[in-house]
Amino acid sequence: MKTFNVLVLCTGNSARSILGEALFNHLGAGRIRAFSAGSQPSGQVNPVALETLAAHGVPWPNGGQPRSKSWDEFAAAGAPSLDFIFTVCASAAGEACPIWPGHPATAHWGIADPAHVEPLAARRAAFETAYGELEKRITAFLKLPLETMSTAAIVDAARQIHAEAAA
Repeated sequence: MKTFNVLVLCTGNSARSILGEALFNHLGAGRIRAFSAGSQPSGQVNPVALETLAAHGVPWPNGGQPRSKSWDEFAAAGAPSLDFIFTVCASAAGEACPIWPGHPATAHWGIADPAHVEPLAARRAAFETAYGELEKRITAFLKLPLETMSTAAIVDAARQIHAEAAA
């Protein structure tokens, strides 16, 4: 079975992309190896993102610790070859991206930023919403026969999944 490498991008790599990385790895059950990064990483993972993952029983891959990192790590020599890239915030989707080796399929799944919602109770609720929106999209994406689909068909399907989930 082929393992697909997925990169989830956002600006700060502290909230939505962290949730996406953890969910892709957890739900992908070995079929997906996911990473996350940011165009302007904050340098720290939002603690409410970690609380949300723990509340849903989603472990961090290989017992490691999440880390806020730059997307430059994934455009550098020796980086994992990427099959799919998902942007989860509007600003990262609109930025000039690095040239990704292998020209992976890319799609935008805009999810509202829960990181700066106040007060804390509302932020926790916003993280739950973001988690649910990502889980719905990732679950649908993982049901696709990725191994037999063309890149164009996968991109179309990923966009359709987002449109249907957002409706």
